[in-house]
Amino acid sequence: MATTYDFIARNKTKSMVLIVFFVTFVSLIGWLIGYYSNYSSGGLILALIISFIMAFVGYYSGDRVALMTSGAQGPLTHDQQEYLFHIVENLCIADGLSTPKIYLIPDQAINAFATGRDPKHSSIAVTTGALELLDKEELEGVIAHELSHVKNYDIRYMMLVLMLVNVISLLSRWFFYAGRFGGRSRDDRSNIGSILAIVGVVLLILSPIVAMLVQFAVSRRRESLADASGALLTRYPEGLMRALQKIQQYNTQPMVHANNATAHMFFANPFGSGKRSFSRLFMTHPPIEERIAALRTMGA
Repeated sequence: MATTYDFIARNKTKSMVLIVFFVTFVSLIGWLIGYYSNYSSGGLILALIISFIMAFVGYYSGDRVALMTSGAQGPLTHDQQEYLFHIVENLCIADGLSTPKIYLIPDQAINAFATGRDPKHSSIAVTTGALELLDKEELEGVIAHELSHVKNYDIRYMMLVLMLVNVISLLSRWFFYAGRFGGRSRDDRSNIGSILAIVGVVLLILSPIVAMLVQFAVSRRRESLADASGALLTRYPEGLMRALQKIQQYNTQPMVHANNATAHMFFANPFGSGKRSFSRLFMTHPPIEERIAALRTMGA
């Protein structure tokens, strides 16, 4: 049976594989565009520069992008949110983690997410709705869930996935315009240009679907694992169960800054319980009913 340390090791390995794939993919596209534009080496060099810069930015600044996208405000000081700080600090001490930076999302939905490249460089964002509608045990359950993502290095992997999703969209447009305006010569410009333009159009159409599937690759199993890890941390599955029940009750509308690119990072679906996926394949989170049922077995 896999242990928590096995999941941590896998997440670290998958993060490196994702970076290598990202750099290779961007470089290949750059070479193709440069080749058919009579600038083969220039296209490859440009692609390498862009891929390394974006990989670097994604690794070291992806957390700031996620926080900005979600409308998070902070980092907060202890005096600004003493109640929230005490809960986070106590759970971090219990789990042997460094205390993350704490942010507040001005939204009435009950939600939260964690981000950062490793446990020593992490942040946690909590909505105002979670602070207002959850009691202490329920809020502890939600935060313990997010801290489990931090400990398991899920946040690094999810952050890199977010970066890859954005780059897929960028490259689809790059490919389209290269096919439309580029070409190796006047004779083959129309043929090659048309092919690249068609590929670009296909990528433009498919990129949102690819983006979703990449996000879903950050599997629902990670959410289930974080639920279990969070319940073990608080030693009180009932608190997390009650929080999920309140989310079913109150989160009927999308969050103000709900975004497909960051949906998989949140504790619960930021589009609200009213948005139903037509297939389990297209869900960022396990159904709340299943999460509650799994937690109930832990409390039995």
